[in-house]
Amino acid sequence: MRKRLLLAGAAGVVAAVLVRRNVRGRRNLSIAVLGAQVGGSYASTAARKLFASAPRRIELDRARELRTAEAVADRLGNMKGAMMKLGQMASYIDEGLPEPMRVALAELQSNAPPMSADLAAEVVERELGGPPDRVFVEWDPQPIASASIGQVHRAVVVDPATGLERAVAVKVQYPGVGAAIEADLRNASLLGAVLKQGFGGLDPDDMVAEIKERLIEELDYTLEAVNQQAFADFYRGHPFISVPGVLASHSTPRVLTTELVTGATWQEMVQWSQEERDLAGECLFRFVFRSLYGMHRFNGDPHPGNYLFHGGGRVTFLDFGLVKRFTDDEMSTFVGMVKAAAYEHDVPTFRRIVEQAGLLRRGAPADDEAIGEYFSQFYESVRDDKVVTWSSEYASRIVRHTFDRTSPISQYATVPKAFVFIQRINLGLYALLGELRATGNYRRMAEELWPFVQAPPSTAMAEAEQPWLMKRRGRDGVPSG
Repeated sequence: MRKRLLLAGAAGVVAAVLVRRNVRGRRNLSIAVLGAQVGGSYASTAARKLFASAPRRIELDRARELRTAEAVADRLGNMKGAMMKLGQMASYIDEGLPEPMRVALAELQSNAPPMSADLAAEVVERELGGPPDRVFVEWDPQPIASASIGQVHRAVVVDPATGLERAVAVKVQYPGVGAAIEADLRNASLLGAVLKQGFGGLDPDDMVAEIKERLIEELDYTLEAVNQQAFADFYRGHPFISVPGVLASHSTPRVLTTELVTGATWQEMVQWSQEERDLAGECLFRFVFRSLYGMHRFNGDPHPGNYLFHGGGRVTFLDFGLVKRFTDDEMSTFVGMVKAAAYEHDVPTFRRIVEQAGLLRRGAPADDEAIGEYFSQFYESVRDDKVVTWSSEYASRIVRHTFDRTSPISQYATVPKAFVFIQRINLGLYALLGELRATGNYRRMAEELWPFVQAPPSTAMAEAEQPWLMKRRGRDGVPSG
């Protein structure tokens, strides 16, 4: 209850901040005001439900849903647009945001009200050529998940490839959200103004440009289907990493149908034993960097809601709308940086690489030692061959350090486009491992994944991965020995 009421005030603060900053355009003002309205609606509904009977609670939920459906139509997304996506994108830097804005963005991200069943059915019929109860053998009109640009429904479908029935998850995009996001993104000052609320010295141009490109891509579920199937194919047969396959026959640019997977949520998993949390953390770490070095792709949305946990370190990874593909040159830069900084401890070479990459202005008035010290915190957990325990304090310190514009070196540092999502996934991963208090020798794990080392397995999970890895290398034409 307290959290809901805080949202109302927080959303109002966001609105006031945007107005004070003279953000241009009626659309932007409408978004700010709508944020306050959504907050007020949540607080009001939550308060009334405290004293309502069970039938009355259902009635209140339905009333809120109907209002949300009207907002989707009238306001092109009811905050299911660029502002909500910005809440997700900014989640890894929330330690530095003002508290009211941080709470507002987090709430808008995690508690999007669902669109009505009729509205979802209209999207399905328009995209798949028939109402849900005809297109699918079974259809659950109540969503099982609600996010910023779409919501997910359970269904059963006859697989055209096998003729057998199978349970599926159907993600349906909110009508009008594409136009809402595209309209918002035409005014980069909206995103820049919000980013600058917490980081006054940050030049957000590259960050905003990269966010805009990725968000436009995320609106196309056809592209997401390609991304997800690429990850599913890459990890097929893996002992502890799984990705649901895509059912192409029931997928379009606005509807995405995939295998339905059940498992424990993040909130449930964090209540497990420390041993289980350590295994889950190791899986997340291996997935991130195996994907980067093996696929040259990053799934750029390290959100706890995108994982399902099955015990023993086994994790299912969901949501591949925000995938970044890296060029060979970009990968060469990333590999060179970690090799110089964490493996060879060659600070002059590291400085040359970060200058060439645009992370550091050439000729910055600081010696190599200071430069090495400034950037070294990113590699702290993998610099030495020892057991480490991740902590939320470490993750927060990295976030503050990354966006600390009071440092004399940071005045000459920035975040080029190629590094925007590297930063997001790294800092997001650090935060998750910190929440788990994951413990292990991450230097040895990293050496298994670094392409310039490819060390032997250092954990039981790594041993279990070896048969899959040998087959994977064989399929890619890489010697398995």
